[in-house]
Amino acid sequence: MAKLLEYKCPSCGGALKFDSSVQKMKCPYCGTEFEMEALKNYDDILNQEQPDDMKWETQAGSEWKTGETDNMIIYTCKSCGGEIVGDQNLGATSCPFCGNPVVMMGQFSGDLRPDYVIPFKLDKQAAKDGLVKHLKGKRLLPKQFKSQNRINEIKGVYVPFWLFDADATGKVRYKATRVRAWSDEDYNYTETSYFSVYREGEIGFEKIPVDGSSKIADDLMESIEPFYFEDAVDFQTAYLAGYLADRYDVTVNQSIERANERIKHSTEENFAATVQGYSSVITESSSIQLSNGNAKYALYPVWMLSTTWNGKNYTFAMNGQTGKFVGDLPLDKGAYWRWFFSLSVIFSIIFYAIFWIAF
Repeated sequence: MAKLLEYKCPSCGGALKFDSSVQKMKCPYCGTEFEMEALKNYDDILNQEQPDDMKWETQAGSEWKTGETDNMIIYTCKSCGGEIVGDQNLGATSCPFCGNPVVMMGQFSGDLRPDYVIPFKLDKQAAKDGLVKHLKGKRLLPKQFKSQNRINEIKGVYVPFWLFDADATGKVRYKATRVRAWSDEDYNYTETSYFSVYREGEIGFEKIPVDGSSKIADDLMESIEPFYFEDAVDFQTAYLAGYLADRYDVTVNQSIERANERIKHSTEENFAATVQGYSSVITESSSIQLSNGNAKYALYPVWMLSTTWNGKNYTFAMNGQTGKFVGDLPLDKGAYWRWFFSLSVIFSIIFYAIFWIAF
């Protein structure tokens, strides 16, 4: 039995038919016409599309050297389950993630030795100053939060990160439109032209970080990026002296999905930046193929600050290399609604002014 060949309209998805009167393929639903050669090229692109292929070699970290872990102790938080690695001389401490006391569990053993570490460049005072700066200019912040706020804990923590390198080949197809409007004495006209836009290229990625701790939200750690890898050195346990180190509980293989998301998003974003001159651009399909993918294990410096107000704990994080500071803040609802109604009044005045000028 012969197979019926069917072409889909790139504009609306309807089935195209050949219109002998214009010698073109025409969509009976939206009326769009297509040259045969253009449609053939479009069909060739569709046939070349492939699913994502994003696989990695994940030999990150190495075995600990003899004697390296002799002075390292594991502290476990009974509240959130966080496991923190510290020096054996570290006294009673509290969890940098939830603020509750932690208890000593015993000698550190197992796990992988980090490949790299970025040493702390900013001290505790810089973290305190960072919080003060973070609170400045926040108009919707309750005044009492500033005046009554006290820092409960400031901890320097080395956070585990998996670093992904790869070469990515991307193929992305977009549906784009270009709108032209004009008018005469009787009517207003709008003409919408549809385009299929195709982009293909290669992008190299180096040291894409993925947080290896489930106790810290990915978006919190990504918010204090970037970390600059030129300051990284080969790992030595001496860098941990005086600081805590979060023990990773998300393996490199479990982090691959997040690495793929970041690479895919960055690739599509870079390609989309080259699609210009259109009224709208929508991604229809994308395919990312990885090669030379591998991962390493590193510790990055983060200052964790916790404070309590009105019975609620607030956690902040500061990049221990660059000083970038992030953290959620309480909202003064009364100030918010006053601000909202003020904006509403302003926009209403502007709208009516434009309306009366126009008519």
